[in-house]
Amino acid sequence: MRAAYINQIGDVDEIKIGNIAKPEILDDDILVKVSAVSVNFVDTFVRSGSFKTELEFPFVIGRDAVGIVSSMGKNVKDFQIGDLVWTNSMGYDGRSGVTSEFASIPKDRLFVLPKDVDPIKAVAAVHSSATAAILLRDILKVQKGYKILVEGAAGHVGRKLISLAKSMGLKVSTTSNSKDFTELQRLGIENLYDYCKPITSIPDKFDYIIDTSGKVHLQDNLNNLNLGGQIGLITSPKNGRFSFNVRKMYMQDQSIKGFVISHATIEQLRNAAELLNRNFAMGKLLDDEIKSMPMEQAAQAHKILVDGQSGNKKIVLMMDR
Repeated sequence: MRAAYINQIGDVDEIKIGNIAKPEILDDDILVKVSAVSVNFVDTFVRSGSFKTELEFPFVIGRDAVGIVSSMGKNVKDFQIGDLVWTNSMGYDGRSGVTSEFASIPKDRLFVLPKDVDPIKAVAAVHSSATAAILLRDILKVQKGYKILVEGAAGHVGRKLISLAKSMGLKVSTTSNSKDFTELQRLGIENLYDYCKPITSIPDKFDYIIDTSGKVHLQDNLNNLNLGGQIGLITSPKNGRFSFNVRKMYMQDQSIKGFVISHATIEQLRNAAELLNRNFAMGKLLDDEIKSMPMEQAAQAHKILVDGQSGNKKIVLMMDR
């Protein structure tokens, strides 16, 4: 079968397009005929080796896919041949990726897409949406009526955080580039702050702050956090360093929690998938602008992301030749 794969970690030139063996399925696996694969920054980290994880070469790249159930192992009961399905946790931790004509996927990492949901929009959304869902529900354990500040709110994860936080009954404020204010107001945000400027005048402090941008000083965030408040980090400054007043933080019972979806548990992924599917069925979370490319351009897709040339579009590789 045709696939995009690497024989060793390295730069984008390591990505090859060619024929490899069609995967075999075990008793708890499902063989999926892949339709499309989204490309995420974490895919570039796995390929380059900057995210350390178990890989078996030749290694098929990619973690998020949508496709059709082709066959199933004997222990699989909740799927049917022909089901339209999606996954968002392949391509790391010893599991082969999904940028291939067929992929063998464990049954507990695969989910049926609701009827009438656009599969391309869905696969573009699952990474950022699941990140937002797990961060809100499992990591921060947010509570209805509390105040949250989403930083970098115009990005993929930021917009998903807005949508899910509002549906959970939180009072949402945002930071972003001022050029994105109009779009965020369209999403129902009233309190918008320019992330290029410190937030100095706020009516009330926040119970939760999530930084998706890495462009806000951690101490500024702690200063704007309530007693017992929590900060969620899914990124960092370019130099990987923050400085803050540790004594002031613990005297305020504040906490800082980091999260990457690559460390999510099966239960967290499953619960997030149920939430995502409910939202997908209502037409929510499917707002990403998409750049479609053929699977043969997988290396170019990685380069576009690494070079910052995606224009905030979500890259989706199409498997049809």
